Amino acid sequence: MRMNWRSLNLLAGCFCAIAFAKFLGVTTSAKAAETVVLRYGLLAESVSLAELQKAAEMGDLPKDFKIYGKSLSTQQRRFLVDTLRNPIPMDVVTVNRLLNTQIGTTILNDFSKAVVRKDKAGVQAIRAGLVLGSTAPQGFSLLSFIANYPSQRLEIDLPQAFKISKSLNTGFWQTQQFMLAIAPLFNQQKLQVSLPFDPSQPGTDAVQVLQYNWHDQQRNRKIPVDVYWSSSATTAKPVIIFSHGLGSVRTDLRYLAQHLASYGYVVAAVEHPGSNQTNTDFGFKGKNRLLKPQEFLERPQDISFVLDELAKINQTANNPLAGKLATDNAMIVGYSFGGGTALALAGAEFQLDKLKQRCQQNLAIFSLGETAQCVAQELPKNSYLLRDNRIKQAIALSPTTSLIFGETGLTKVQVPTLILANSADKTTPALSEQVMGFQKLPTPKWLVGVLGGTHLSVKDPSTTLDQVGVPNTPFSGGEVVGDQAADVRKLVKTIVLAMAAQLTPEAKQYAIFLTPNYAQAASTKAFPFRLVTEIPPDALKVLKDYVEK
Repeated sequence: MRMNWRSLNLLAGCFCAIAFAKFLGVTTSAKAAETVVLRYGLLAESVSLAELQKAAEMGDLPKDFKIYGKSLSTQQRRFLVDTLRNPIPMDVVTVNRLLNTQIGTTILNDFSKAVVRKDKAGVQAIRAGLVLGSTAPQGFSLLSFIANYPSQRLEIDLPQAFKISKSLNTGFWQTQQFMLAIAPLFNQQKLQVSLPFDPSQPGTDAVQVLQYNWHDQQRNRKIPVDVYWSSSATTAKPVIIFSHGLGSVRTDLRYLAQHLASYGYVVAAVEHPGSNQTNTDFGFKGKNRLLKPQEFLERPQDISFVLDELAKINQTANNPLAGKLATDNAMIVGYSFGGGTALALAGAEFQLDKLKQRCQQNLAIFSLGETAQCVAQELPKNSYLLRDNRIKQAIALSPTTSLIFGETGLTKVQVPTLILANSADKTTPALSEQVMGFQKLPTPKWLVGVLGGTHLSVKDPSTTLDQVGVPNTPFSGGEVVGDQAADVRKLVKTIVLAMAAQLTPEAKQYAIFLTPNYAQAASTKAFPFRLVTEIPPDALKVLKDYVEK
């Protein structure tokens, strides 16, 4: 199943998104919308609830409807009618389970702009219509929302509704349902878990950074690497390798590298020259391709080359890292495109036969993550194995997996693996890129879900300054970053440190931080967290429904 932006129902997506709203004791009102006013520029058309109900039954709006006939495109008219006819899978329980997320408050405020009111009660009125509409016996729909909107008149600015609805899609909504289904409903009181210490706090060691610019002569490829370490580093702890995302830099996860190094781990942050920011900038200037197909193979080889160089350093007298590097006991942490790199090094097989078929279709309906994977269709073979046996664990943060690994490529992963998914990720949508991939992984495995997190939420704040003022589109923008995403980065520091510790004598001491109870206890109002080691039945149903549509 792909994220199909064209299949978005115009207002269903609009009001479905309101489910992320902050639910604050809405009460039933004696008023209900009897008339809907659709405004399109200077044109305004009134239609009764009864007429809308009839239109939903007949599958068409009245022929004398001026806006319908003169202003709306064929696609917009179809969206409008389909929205009336199609129910939305949402009930009061689901609404209550989507309380107080960061993305929810933002979306509710955005969508209130599409409802025209002279007073300032737009957000509260939408919330009331949503909650009461979701109690309808036939389930929530736009019609049930209108019938329960606490005013006799509901006025909608259609251009604004069209604009906002483009940023949502069915897959986005189903992702939220899945995230809620992978763990029990939160109690009103926060779960109390007895923790031995707080792994999100810095360790006691002073962190130092060594910068290298190694040259792989065999491939004629220069690999810049930042090595984070402290004087307490020993071979009792694994070497940790970072692989960045497409068009990014090796400082993507600098805060995480510093955190791990403060606990005595050695972290090598690798920069991939064929898919870093410099390469992408040249691509936008027309000086080279944004991404060459060979890069899918080069990136895992970059990591293996860096491990070779670190092994040499470990045997080099007078080098401060000599005797401190367990290069045969390494953990890979990959972000986004680097997540796919990490999984390949862990044993996943690139299977390109079906990718080459699907990528001949209309790429306009693909997510950015899928589009990037389609570049691999130019590779000559249909399968590639790039496993490095020195990799003993893998962590993939918002990885790309939907196309590149085919049907069974991920079943060949040979090490314990943790995948993190953000519910509001547009670049690598959670259901298609992380959840479906997680289901194929062999155990032991962990899936961490962040409700309200976006694609860039895990990145170092210094690398997301360019997000200020970026328009919110179906493919980009609307990112929760910087101080707003501090809770997400705190979680990442904890779970990555806990995973690394599983390769040390401290494994049992850190095991509690890889449990569902810890994820619930660590949750905040802005970001509820989920953690599972297998997908429960209710969530499997959501996944099945998503795949079949």
